[in-house]
Amino acid sequence: MIGAVREFVDRVLGRGEATIAVPSFDGALKPDQRLEEASVVLESATAEDMATDGQSLFLADGQRILRLDGSAATAVKTFDKPITALACLPGGGFAVALAGREVRVYAQIGDAEPRVLFADSGMRAVNALAPTPDGALIATDGSSNLDVGDWARDLLERGRSGRVLRLDLKTRETRVLASKLRYAFGASAPGDSILVSESWRHRVISIAPDGATHAVLDHLPVYPSRLSPASAGGYWLTAFAARTQLVEFVLREPAYRRRMMAEIDPALWIAPRLRSGQSFMEPMQGAHLKTMGVVKPWAPPRSYGLVIRLSAEGLPLYSLHSRVDGIHHGVVSAIELAGDLYVLAKGPGRVLKLPIAGIEKGVGA
Repeated sequence: MIGAVREFVDRVLGRGEATIAVPSFDGALKPDQRLEEASVVLESATAEDMATDGQSLFLADGQRILRLDGSAATAVKTFDKPITALACLPGGGFAVALAGREVRVYAQIGDAEPRVLFADSGMRAVNALAPTPDGALIATDGSSNLDVGDWARDLLERGRSGRVLRLDLKTRETRVLASKLRYAFGASAPGDSILVSESWRHRVISIAPDGATHAVLDHLPVYPSRLSPASAGGYWLTAFAARTQLVEFVLREPAYRRRMMAEIDPALWIAPRLRSGQSFMEPMQGAHLKTMGVVKPWAPPRSYGLVIRLSAEGLPLYSLHSRVDGIHHGVVSAIELAGDLYVLAKGPGRVLKLPIAGIEKGVGA
């Protein structure tokens, strides 16, 4: 009751979650051009997720899993449905989410049949998988109502049906660890607690073994996505889009949102995108984006690229950006392997590579 009253007062006064203010990129999130300066390893319009077994880098590319060796890519397995999440398991084996609706676990990458199949737990939008130290899997199910590709609609409908699932590979049971999340997208399970990105609330939360949750990192100026462990401790956190005051304003106008979604092409909705600047009909254009034909680096970002290096406590240490005038937007995965950081920018469909030693040196300069 108290929460409902507080929410009503916030809407009337325009504060709390009802404010349209967006935090600035500052401090550890100060913008740079590191993602724009990264080398391009591979280009693919259907790349979705990445994973590593500590020796090789694997890419979920449409219905295939590719093994990357430098700029060469070798298909190692093909499925009958598009892959929406990929994870390598400790000790060998891997797991895939297919079409967001099922998870298959294989003992070896060449096996024809899965060792375990999870497909009857109401999954709808599984977008990330993370192994746990005790041999289970954590799956983030972004929405219980909409498919993986309908994430923009879920945002505009103020969706809060995301879940975090624990998939037990021994008992083959599925347990819901958290529900009613505003788009769960990405997890890491280094110990007893689990870190999860809650995109529409612009935060990373921790889920304790007893189910209690608390915010580890909140009030982000972006929509966070997948997490992965860093070799020196801590995590790499990706963000697939940045927040803007225009989108925040539209989110607080239900009648306008309903009419926009009913009458306008989804590609032209006032909503964040994985890439932008492809059409003169986009809602954000003109002098507030360009001056004399040049895109302003400080213009409102309809699409953006960002990776945040987090400490073991979940605090930002530094960040890597592709700004409004860049193209490496829609970052959904960052994986560390052999001293390099591989980044998947889904907007242009590129796998990027940055030497971590060079990143650290640049941060300290």
